[in-house]
Amino acid sequence: MMPRPITLSAAPRRFAAALCLLVVPLTALAQQSPPAPAAHAAKHAKPSAASNSPSSANTDKSRIVAVVNGDVITAADVNDRRRLFALSTGLPVSQDVLDRLTPQVVRQLVDERLRLQEVQRRKIIIKDKEIADSIGDIEKQNHMQPGGLRKQLASDGVSILTLIDQLRVQLGWTRVLRDQLGTEAQITPAEVDEQLRLVKAQTGKPEYNVAEIFVPVEDPAREDEARRFANTVIEQLRKGAPFPVVAAQFSQSQTALQGGDLGWVEPNQVDPEVAHVIAQMPVGAVSNPIRVAGGYSIVTLRAKRQIGNDPATMLHLREISLPFTTPLDPANPTDQQRQQLEQAKKIIASVHDCTQMAHVAQTLTGGNAPPLPEAQVRLENVNPPQFRSMLASLPDNKPSQPLVSRDGIAVVVICSREQRNLGLPSKQEIVQKLLSDRIELASRQLQENLHRRATIDIRSGV
Repeated sequence: MMPRPITLSAAPRRFAAALCLLVVPLTALAQQSPPAPAAHAAKHAKPSAASNSPSSANTDKSRIVAVVNGDVITAADVNDRRRLFALSTGLPVSQDVLDRLTPQVVRQLVDERLRLQEVQRRKIIIKDKEIADSIGDIEKQNHMQPGGLRKQLASDGVSILTLIDQLRVQLGWTRVLRDQLGTEAQITPAEVDEQLRLVKAQTGKPEYNVAEIFVPVEDPAREDEARRFANTVIEQLRKGAPFPVVAAQFSQSQTALQGGDLGWVEPNQVDPEVAHVIAQMPVGAVSNPIRVAGGYSIVTLRAKRQIGNDPATMLHLREISLPFTTPLDPANPTDQQRQQLEQAKKIIASVHDCTQMAHVAQTLTGGNAPPLPEAQVRLENVNPPQFRSMLASLPDNKPSQPLVSRDGIAVVVICSREQRNLGLPSKQEIVQKLLSDRIELASRQLQENLHRRATIDIRSGV
């Protein structure tokens, strides 16, 4: 079984708390006694030294792996980033896996160092609070207590500084691109109207909801290396590693910050080779490496539809999450987990409409949090199927039964539902698509310029 991945993207949460449910008998939480001390100790024992042994290539962690315009990347930097990638994707932290990741990790660190140097050249300052807020978002997405991410990384042999460095580059590079685009970041009403006219003219033609991971090939001599890395990523995706997590961690496209999400695209809006592949893919599949301009693209097809014809049931709902302090063992729930179940039952007994749900949520936070917002979810896209069926049959303004997962318990109330045709994008969606395309183009062009001007020395043996 693969290790449980941790979502390291700080992108906004999209109603994910109960989408990966475990089939856990509620009586197990209500009745089972806590584990015996010996069993508890064994469960939380540290991994063996063998599982955490560093690569022989990185025994000397101060060894210089690459020099980028005079800035040094060490073997310790590479080792920490490899482990961070393995942790975020659920890869086993084995010697073979780490060694296979090494060449592409070095490439990513070189690219990040170039981006950081450009951030510094433009005197862009990323404040500590911005980093802290991003880490806080990651902890919320993973239902961790404040400080939980630092502890989790440390237990897997990864310094929190590795993640901080990555977040600093991501935030800084976003600001660079904003400056680079200038007035081009403003989408005019005329551009939106023209795009909407073009979309309407395509009514009835196929459209695809796609996500991507882009692996660059800057040096033709290293093309085989990039392809091998792409195949390693695909192998883990097909074993169940979440696509958004892998994209956020390792895609070199600007869409990495959105988990690789391209949204709905027409065949003429993507590379011809990608268009050819997605036209033949089943929904949910992950492609083989696709050679495109500048590197390799890995895509997954989330859905397909005809332009202008996409009926959907949209649910407006509120959710309360009661996190567990430790992952649930269904056979041996802890006192805290049983208490959370009792808390969920009290919420269900006291809530009779969506407004009360928001009030209860504020009460649980001591009244310090803003009102619980409504989430909007498309019923047809909800997984697993048993959860979709539950939502389809749940009456409006009636709380669900406790939804128990490995990390906590959720209670959901549907405020309202409506039928909507999503085949035609809203004006706001068109603005976001046009802006995303411009940002991506600016990112790739600037990265290529930085490479051309840079002095890069990648040492042999990597």
